[in-house]
Amino acid sequence: MGYSAALRGIDAYVVRVEVVGVATADPTIHIVGLANRSIQESKERVNAAVRSCGFLFPTYKVVVNLAPADVRKEGAGFDLALALSILAMDQQLSADCLRDIICVGELALDGAVKAVGGVLPIAIGCKQAGFKKLLIPADNLAEAALVDGLVLYPVRTLQQAVHAVLGLSDLGVESSGCTRLTLKDESHHAEDLQDIRGQERARRALEVAAAGAHNILMVGAPGSGKTMLARRMPSILPSMTHSEALEVTKLYSVSGLLREKSRLVSVRPFRAPHHTASAAAMIGGGNIPRPGEVSLAHGGVLFMDELPEFPRHVLELLRQPLEDRCVTVCRATGAVIYPADFMLVASLNPCPCGYNGDRVRGCSCSPFAIGRYLSKLSGPLLDRIDIHVEVPRLHYEDMASPTAAECSRAVRARVEAARDRQRERTNGSVSNASMPSKSFREFCALNDSSRQLLRAASERLHLSARAHDRIIRVARTIADLARSSDIETVHVAESIGYRSLDRALIAIR
Repeated sequence: MGYSAALRGIDAYVVRVEVVGVATADPTIHIVGLANRSIQESKERVNAAVRSCGFLFPTYKVVVNLAPADVRKEGAGFDLALALSILAMDQQLSADCLRDIICVGELALDGAVKAVGGVLPIAIGCKQAGFKKLLIPADNLAEAALVDGLVLYPVRTLQQAVHAVLGLSDLGVESSGCTRLTLKDESHHAEDLQDIRGQERARRALEVAAAGAHNILMVGAPGSGKTMLARRMPSILPSMTHSEALEVTKLYSVSGLLREKSRLVSVRPFRAPHHTASAAAMIGGGNIPRPGEVSLAHGGVLFMDELPEFPRHVLELLRQPLEDRCVTVCRATGAVIYPADFMLVASLNPCPCGYNGDRVRGCSCSPFAIGRYLSKLSGPLLDRIDIHVEVPRLHYEDMASPTAAECSRAVRARVEAARDRQRERTNGSVSNASMPSKSFREFCALNDSSRQLLRAASERLHLSARAHDRIIRVARTIADLARSSDIETVHVAESIGYRSLDRALIAIR
């Protein structure tokens, strides 16, 4: 009997590979234990690989059980464990050699061991299950080495795997663990806020959004700089912690995005899906569930350009991850939960032609067309976007100005200081955007003048309870940036000003 591992969401569990021989005239492999097609096809890969490497393949029926048998399993990562277990059952190597090691890897027909996805969560699951040894493809070594306390055996062929489990080679490598690694310095980004000319209000809105992890929607004519601003959001976000980097790396490992360059993902993700992306691509899913764009943006930014161009049903699917910071993918075989704690940065034109309110080009859209265009964004979705900001056309003087704007490093210093205040206030790592209700009531109290101002805005803009809550949270962030312990009227006034789309919808109605 040998051991391998399988994935459930972004976590792994140990799978026992039980092998017995049956004396029949049918020399085949029969695999049970809810194995999917990719595992069933491993019978031919394992047969060819064993023979290509000079070993004898059993001439009788072999029955393989993948336990626990009530959980569906998929992937080619069981090939190596299958081959070694069959050889041990046929007494071509000692069965005791497989009792304390987990084996993961795909076999080619010539016996080469190929890289597989999900090795990082497998290494974490191996350690949690009490195993100390992990046999992996050599190309996955850097990924598995992020988990300390393991002895790794990176192999390139089935012969090397046999020698490793028999103790006939010195392939064992002590894993260092990610705590000994230095995260990539994010102080310099290829895209910096100093590249942006003008747009002081939009720059300020980005800073407020980054300081409190608020979702932001930019409204402006084509060419006003919305995409440039969005792409520079990661440059002002705080650096990732080791725990954040490890969780993001697990997601990318499960998605198979670390195969060519296995390393710790130390830069906050920036995902910009096209508006033709399907619901499964955005949220995650498929016959075999995989993380979607909302999970691949975990810990970073999800940028949705031209928001109304996305299908309505795809936009509505964003409501759960925006609220719960995770997404649940349900299938007949079970449900998996993927983390999805991202900042949504979205942009849209003010009308179908894009020039409503532009001071240079006139708008050719009727009020009905504008209303129909903006109605693609539902009220519940807009309520979950804390900041709406207008990005107007630039003046020529701003575009031609030789004066450099403030750089991202200076802005990020203020953002990190505001985040530090939030952590100290709540004794944790939560941001103002995700502050629990109890903390919200305690730290977001308003004075009389602020309440009167917010009441007038709520009546004029017909704000929902959620939008009312978001305005106060943004005001709390503005106060943190101003190093103020209390929320002042000026902070609430600025926060109300970041609901421009609410005002636009009221004007249309």
